[in-house]
Amino acid sequence: MTIEQRDGTTVLMPALGESIDEGTITRWLKQPGDHVEAEEPLLEVATDKVDTEIPSPVSGVLHRIIAEENDVVAVGAALAVVGESGEPTPSALPAPAVAPAETPPVVDTPPTPVPSPSPAPAPELSPRNEPVESVGGGESTTEKLPRIRRTIAQRMVESLQTSAQLTTVLEVDVTAVARLRSAHKDAFLQRTGIKLSFLPFFAKAAVSALTEHRMLNAALNQDVTEVTYFGACHLGMAVDSEKGLMVPVIRDAHDLSIEGLARAIADKAEKVRTGKISADELSGGTFTLTNTGSRGALFDTPIINQPQTGILGTGAVVERLVPTRVDGELRIEIRSMAYLSISYDHRIVDGADAARFLTAVKKKIENGFTAADLI
Repeated sequence: MTIEQRDGTTVLMPALGESIDEGTITRWLKQPGDHVEAEEPLLEVATDKVDTEIPSPVSGVLHRIIAEENDVVAVGAALAVVGESGEPTPSALPAPAVAPAETPPVVDTPPTPVPSPSPAPAPELSPRNEPVESVGGGESTTEKLPRIRRTIAQRMVESLQTSAQLTTVLEVDVTAVARLRSAHKDAFLQRTGIKLSFLPFFAKAAVSALTEHRMLNAALNQDVTEVTYFGACHLGMAVDSEKGLMVPVIRDAHDLSIEGLARAIADKAEKVRTGKISADELSGGTFTLTNTGSRGALFDTPIINQPQTGILGTGAVVERLVPTRVDGELRIEIRSMAYLSISYDHRIVDGADAARFLTAVKKKIENGFTAADLI
């Protein structure tokens, strides 16, 4: 969005996504007098959903910055002026320093001597006023939280205050999937250019189970008088990034194959980590999957992404000695095992519902995939 004027092109705050009407200027990447190419990032803007870079619409020199860092700017409002090469306009130049007003000299008056009292023992320090020692001898620092971190913090607390959340955990044997993956991962990578992880199998099992357990693919209204059961599953995938946790959404995940889910997961994760994810791609989810096992966690108690009614956590896949029975004979075998955890809104989902859902996911993972699912 731009406006042409005599001293250059006015850069306007662009549309940042559905239902987003303002953004916060977090950092200017160029300063008045700097040359900028068309489509070169000019500044960074943060919203409640995503941080994004705003490119310059034209090539030229940044003449004037209109919105300063930390300003909250509405969509369509002016951000800066970019014009032809030349000196910045006067309003872009820093204001001259103002000398401080002279103050009268302070005359020190010698204090009146006071007799010193008898020495008293130093008071004991309570835990509240004990001096803080920095760990490892380094200096402590205080930093302002980034907007995205503040948004995450706010939403996590709001989620816990909004719904009655419980977590159910179940163990699943993923040996069959591990063998299938091991046998076909090289061919899958060669054909698709994508590494075949366990995550697409977990995602496929989850969205398949949701068709029969619709209370976990639903949303309650604010006064808890109506529930909406979604006909489609738009799967949110929690993605860790340097800027914080984001949850891009895979539309119509129930229609995707293992390969389709693998492609979508890789695409969304790459966009998040490179800062190219759009605000629209972070909204509209009906159910969420978080893979804490990618960092080695055995299981987690994830917080629901409101207004959804459930979130599935997948733990690390580990090999363990597991007792099994074959034709009545007890054996000890090495099996690939993992924990699944479902956090759910107890206002609409009962514990038995959550257990039945996890059992359906478990059944699909243990017995529901063949090589034909990878083609």
